[in-house]
Amino acid sequence: MPHGNYYESTRKVELQTQSLDGDLKVDVAIVGGGITGCSAALHLTERGYKVALLEAESIGWGASGRNGGQALPGFAASQMKVKPLVGPAHARDLWTMSMEALDLLHSQIQRLNIPCDPVHGYLHAAVKPRHVRELHEMQAELAELGYPQTSLLRGSDLQARLPSPRYLAALTDPVAGHIHPLNYTLGLGRAAQEAGAQLYSQTAVSLVEPGKIIKLHTKRGIVSADFALLSGGAYLGDLMRPIAGYIMPVGTYIIATEQRPDIDQLIPQNEAVADLNFVLDYFRRSADDRMLFGGRVSYSTLPPPGLGASMLARARRVFPQLHDAKIEYLWGGNVDITRNRAPHFGRVAANILFTQGFSGHGVALTGLAGKLAAEAISGQAERFDLIARIPHASFPGGRSLRVPALLLATSWFRLRDIM
Repeated sequence: MPHGNYYESTRKVELQTQSLDGDLKVDVAIVGGGITGCSAALHLTERGYKVALLEAESIGWGASGRNGGQALPGFAASQMKVKPLVGPAHARDLWTMSMEALDLLHSQIQRLNIPCDPVHGYLHAAVKPRHVRELHEMQAELAELGYPQTSLLRGSDLQARLPSPRYLAALTDPVAGHIHPLNYTLGLGRAAQEAGAQLYSQTAVSLVEPGKIIKLHTKRGIVSADFALLSGGAYLGDLMRPIAGYIMPVGTYIIATEQRPDIDQLIPQNEAVADLNFVLDYFRRSADDRMLFGGRVSYSTLPPPGLGASMLARARRVFPQLHDAKIEYLWGGNVDITRNRAPHFGRVAANILFTQGFSGHGVALTGLAGKLAAEAISGQAERFDLIARIPHASFPGGRSLRVPALLLATSWFRLRDIM
């Protein structure tokens, strides 16, 4: 039987936390101990604020410690889709901020000495002819944005970089890459704690009571704060009903093979790779020579039947060389998607901020989200508001009808994947 989360088994950062026991008064309370929450705690504490972070499970337990580790610029919504939402000038500003997010990620890794195996390099892979056209469009758009040089690989050049029979072409990306996301999250949390932030695990928030002084109720204490940041993502649930309907929790899954001596032959330059399908495959080498292969989604958030076997079959379709591969780890978790796949930032009240809806594209952007929230709480809200101005619509039908409505809406895209 496969083990659970590979990242938990290879964590290198020790972080000691405890549950809240008693009432507490702070300047800022943060709900959610993922990358956003830990980043915000660090930036706020470095600005002199007294901060308490409240996490229902353990730090990094949610999407931040379970994802594919791919660190990318932009949003899950392509730049072409963002432009009609906000206009060309605003869209370019948002792109610039997403590039800043990548710079911040790597600068924090270096500054805080976080052992999370950062690697530069990414391949956008085409499965079918229309994907090749999309790669040409992507390359032109990146050039217009002043992005570093990309190359479109085909034929022998593609096979040298990605020896798979599945792909027709791939676009290189020298800026994007991959990390060990749980170690990164824990590293941010450790730095926040060392700077003076109070991090509480196993401390679920059951009620947020708005007011000039916000009261966050937990099982064993109430936290009173001047400001609050809600960054629980897909695991926030209905804690704050006015924003709950704008995101949908979606399950996504990853396998890790056994360590393999041939792994460097499958992705010789150690890039992260993802195809352009709506329900995509994404994969990369781990630092200890495994294939980490992600894909499949569940809109009910329940794991699909036969998950391990189907995931391994997908990996072998990409790399027949894995015919004898064995799964040593199999895990999954929920990401929070929005209808337009752009991040959803804003305020429930003047002193209650939220960040959510990274739509599976948050490894880099969540770190910047924490920094922007810290800026906004400090009275410099212009950059936070730049993202908050992206228009959003809630999922129709409320909680009971959200899943069937989304399944209906995505059925066409799934059909296109197999056409």
